[in-house]
Amino acid sequence: MLSKSQVSFLKSLQHKKERKQSGLFLVEGYKSVIEFLNSRYPVEAVYHTASFDPKLLNLSRKINLYNISVTDVQKVSSLKTPQDVIALVQIPQHPMLNNQKLKQKFSLVLDGVQDPGNMGTIIRTADWFGITDVICSEDTVDAYNPKVVQASMGSLSRINVHYVDIENVLPQLGLPIYGAMLQGENIYSTQFGNEGLLVMGNEGNGVRPGIERLIDKPVTIPRLGKAESLNVGIATALFCAEISRNKLGKQ
Repeated sequence: MLSKSQVSFLKSLQHKKERKQSGLFLVEGYKSVIEFLNSRYPVEAVYHTASFDPKLLNLSRKINLYNISVTDVQKVSSLKTPQDVIALVQIPQHPMLNNQKLKQKFSLVLDGVQDPGNMGTIIRTADWFGITDVICSEDTVDAYNPKVVQASMGSLSRINVHYVDIENVLPQLGLPIYGAMLQGENIYSTQFGNEGLLVMGNEGNGVRPGIERLIDKPVTIPRLGKAESLNVGIATALFCAEISRNKLGKQ
């Protein structure tokens, strides 16, 4: 049984301000909780209902376990259908970005991506294609937003998400900068190198002018039909697949 103050605190983590102040966020559901328990993320506590067997977590380290009521789970959950296990996890402090950390690989740069579902999909896509770093503008949606965490399906546990002033930081990294643009080189004829930064823009406005000026090579996905635009999550997946194909072709 949780106290009123505990319920209030856990529920408050649905808001960015409270997550930032406490340095904590919630992960809901067995699969995602397992992913974070097996990651480098410090897990503060795990809350579960009586119907959930904590032995399923196969804990190899000491974690605070709390058996709570279904009612309490419903109060703190952000889901329409709450899960029977929730983890309280620390937001990590990632090392400062530098050229050496990002060399010989590709990283994603998100310029003002706002939709939590898109953000979660992009994180999951990055994980699938072995991309470990996602660099975000300061106005990109918070990666620890409950909807992002849920949409990432545990992949967030393996991705380094950085929030920086990308207009100032990108030039300092000294890496080739590719940008997803409506006008640019055909993605299927682009020779992606062994390293670089791939900029994906805002859902409605694309890449802002200040960032567009930094792009070394604009790249576009050819349109054969009449759709006005592609969803940024889908476009990211297509870019990651093509970069991966280029890389595998050189092995």
